[in-house]
Amino acid sequence: MSRFVAFASLGRRALPNQWDFVSLALVIAVFVAVAKGSLGMTAPLTAPVTVDLSLDYSNLPYYALRTTLRMSAAMAASLLFTFVYATIAAKSRRAEMVLIPLLDVLQSVPILGFLSFTVTFFLGLFPGSTMGAELAAIFAIFTSQAWNMAFSFYQSLRTVPRDLEEVAVGYHFSPWQKFWQLEAPFAMPALIWNMMMSMSGGWFFVVASEAISVGDTTIKLPGIGSYLALAIDAKRIDAVFAAVVAVIVVILAYDQLLFRPIVAFAAKFRVELSAGEVQEESWVRQIFLRTRFLRGLIAIPARILASVALLRLQFAFPGAGGEPQRVTKRVLRARLALSRAFDVVWFVLIGAMVAYCLDQVYAFVSQKLTVDDLKETLVFTTFTMIRVFLLIVLASLFWVPIAIYIGLRPRLAEKIQPLAQFLAAFPANVVFPIAVVLVVQFSLNPDIWLSGLIIFGTQWYIVFNVIGGAMAFPNDLREAVVNYGIKGRIWWKDVILPGVFPYYVTGALTASGGSWNAAIVAEYVKWGDDKVAAHGIGAYIAQATEAGDYPKIVLGVAVMSIFVILFNRLLWRPLFAWGERRLRLN
Repeated sequence: MSRFVAFASLGRRALPNQWDFVSLALVIAVFVAVAKGSLGMTAPLTAPVTVDLSLDYSNLPYYALRTTLRMSAAMAASLLFTFVYATIAAKSRRAEMVLIPLLDVLQSVPILGFLSFTVTFFLGLFPGSTMGAELAAIFAIFTSQAWNMAFSFYQSLRTVPRDLEEVAVGYHFSPWQKFWQLEAPFAMPALIWNMMMSMSGGWFFVVASEAISVGDTTIKLPGIGSYLALAIDAKRIDAVFAAVVAVIVVILAYDQLLFRPIVAFAAKFRVELSAGEVQEESWVRQIFLRTRFLRGLIAIPARILASVALLRLQFAFPGAGGEPQRVTKRVLRARLALSRAFDVVWFVLIGAMVAYCLDQVYAFVSQKLTVDDLKETLVFTTFTMIRVFLLIVLASLFWVPIAIYIGLRPRLAEKIQPLAQFLAAFPANVVFPIAVVLVVQFSLNPDIWLSGLIIFGTQWYIVFNVIGGAMAFPNDLREAVVNYGIKGRIWWKDVILPGVFPYYVTGALTASGGSWNAAIVAEYVKWGDDKVAAHGIGAYIAQATEAGDYPKIVLGVAVMSIFVILFNRLLWRPLFAWGERRLRLN
């Protein structure tokens, strides 16, 4: 009764305003779009090849809706994976020994490598339904989104400022409370920029995920990616440009409706003692803040989530509570011996697992392939590794200063954000016809001229991470730099480059994986019946996938994975550890 009286006393303030109707219209439109797209995802599938697609422009809105739903589902799965996987890797030393190298491999395994073995699995889960093909496509997009998000979240959890950790200890936070009150908010700015990169990265491989062709199995799902693949096969340049326009519209829509409000919301999670002069804004966020009914509805789950985040959720161990017990040297030595024993057992289990996996790979591959095939893949992988390294160096030299300049200017970053998302999402397949025509027409060397296509899967990981690092650079430190008059070379060398270095290493590491992945589509391109291939492991895997040669696919993916692990362990991991140890904010 008291709540009813309080509500009645609000008078006109309790009535819906114009913003309620606007926001309600947006919410209903989203539900209708999801319902319409979901109907097509569960339609019957009577043959390995779906119904014929049409290049009619009027179909593009529906195709765009289906693609957006797939990418949104993959993004939700990527977020869940990130919070679980990266947190375990950051919190457990033994788990980190396995999970991070595994993540190195997963980000480098090409999407075609995943599709080659998962299409049949997902189709078997839902026989006679399009849902199996949809899950295969969503999983393929997931593999292009999840890895860099997990790396970003892991890096943020490992570089939380020590003084903030001391505050958490002073407040006696449990691990659960510390995660939700300190670590997750600290990681939000970088994670959000990597979410944008992941969403854009999904567009890069949307053709491979919606137009699946592995041996005799061909599946084409309605979507912008399959539309673009059909336009390329038919040499319809007008349809290619129509697909690009549709991509632009979709990117602008989810930038305004999703990412811009999230960026504006996450601005409050920056680590700084003084607020910046420019605050991010979002018209969608302002609409929802001005509503009455929706704010009341959102307040209920918000309070529930806040209560859950404050739960201690702390397990009680024997000896916990009461008076603190004194730990003797004997007890410490026993604990150390037990920890070493666990390490030995853990290493033995890992070694046995690796040996078993290598034995299975060898048994599968050796049935049809010889040592000459192994030598060939080693040479091809070396060629691709040289391309990847050179392109990362060139992209870093060009984009790091530009990304820092953008990240330190929030208003400019707000304007650049949708443009950067579009450029990162720009389907590389649009450039393939130009590359094929030029290479064939002028008899150019594919090993040189196709290498530039890999840059589409390299540079944007560096750009988005460095922009996120520059935006997260504390405003109070910037003010201190201005007060001390630090400028020029010293400012670059001693201030901003060390400040964004951990973010750059994360971006470069994920760019490395993205480059290996991009090599699959960049080293083997086609325009209609014209095909051009460079010497590299990407072309090797793409051709093996097209032919349905599974032993060659396994061999190529295995050799590539070994190279990636060595590449990351010898270069990026030492740099990451050095940045974590020397350049974290204290």
